[in-house]
This record gives sequence, C-alpha cells and structure tokens, in this order.
Amino acid sequence: MIQENESPERLRPPERERLRLDCPVLLTERLVLRSPHVEDIDTISLLANNQAIASMVSRMPHPYTRADAVDFVRKSATRANGNCVYAMTTATDGKFIGCCALRSTADPDGLEIGYWVGLPYWGNGYGTEAVHALVDTGFKTTDVNHIDASCRVTNTASRRVLQKSGFQFQGTDMHHVMALNASVSVERFRLDRKTWMSLITWRSKTAHP
Repeated sequence: MIQENESPERLRPPERERLRLDCPVLLTERLVLRSPHVEDIDTISLLANNQAIASMVSRMPHPYTRADAVDFVRKSATRANGNCVYAMTTATDGKFIGCCALRSTADPDGLEIGYWVGLPYWGNGYGTEAVHALVDTGFKTTDVNHIDASCRVTNTASRRVLQKSGFQFQGTDMHHVMALNASVSVERFRLDRKTWMSLITWRSKTAHP
C-alpha cells in the first residue's frame, strides 16, 4: 500500500496498489460468486470430501471434514493473504456448488486462478462461467499482463475449461497434491491481456450483431 509522502512512480511494481484485490461479488448468467459463508460449511464439507476432486487440486485434504470446512471459511473471511476466494452459488436458489479463487503470485505482472466444482454439478459449464468472471475481474481491476492456471494432465475437463476461456498451453510441471501426499504432473496455461481483449471484443460483437 502506498504510504503518505511516497510517490507512486518511485515504487517498484510489487509494492504498488494494483495487486490489492477488492473481491467484489460477481454475477454471471447463472452464478453468484461471493465470499464463503458459515451457512456453506456443511455443503462444503459434503462436496469437498470426494477423492475425485481432492486428487485434482493442490491444497485440499482427504478425507475432508467439517472442521476443514470451518477452517476454510474462517481463513477466507480474514483474507490474510490478500487473495479472492469465492463460493460458487447458483443465481436461482443460492445453492453452493463449488469454489474458485483469484490469487496474486510472486510474479508482479500476473495473477493465478483456481477452481473446483462439486461432482453433482459437473458437465454443466459452471467452471467455464466462473473462470470467465474471474478473468474479466482480474484484467479489469488490475493492470497485470497475464493470468495463469494449471491442471493435472489427467484432468481433461479442466483442460477444456481453460482452452475454451482462451488460455494457451505453456508447458508441464510437477505440483504436490495434499490429498495424495505426492507430486503429480500438471499442465500450465496462460492468458495474456492482449488475447483477453480480443476475446471480449469478439464476444461483444457476437452478442450484439
């Protein structure tokens, strides 16, 4: 944060305000993305306690208990790390269906997104809808040059979400997965600002011929 009597021009990029995310509530056609609430705890613990989900994300324990959900909601509320963690809920009835996040990284020119959707809601395009909202927010509210994401090489559904959202393959890496207590092979993807701008221009033209 800029202190009194400091000139913004003299600050190095990591120290500038641009990566302080405000985390507004995000509305899409079918979703409301908002901060996780205490009322979500039971549903979080139910949906997250699934090996098929935990094995695909880095920092989710398995088994996933109600205590884990309580801790998750508490930490999300404090925003001690400055990240935006969202509960994905349906716009029609407010049902919790998963989580997504917009995070700062060690790279001052970039952000990172992550997401998971509860198994009963797979195959409905909710992940893609949430990713579009996070990407738009990241580029519109900061001046970062790119947004990164990753998925396990075996996670074809997540790969399709990223590809449909304009992300480009960057390479492979190894990430530790808490639920497996092992490192797994992941694919890295990146969406740069220039590509995003061309995509939103195209979406605007197709929506308003």
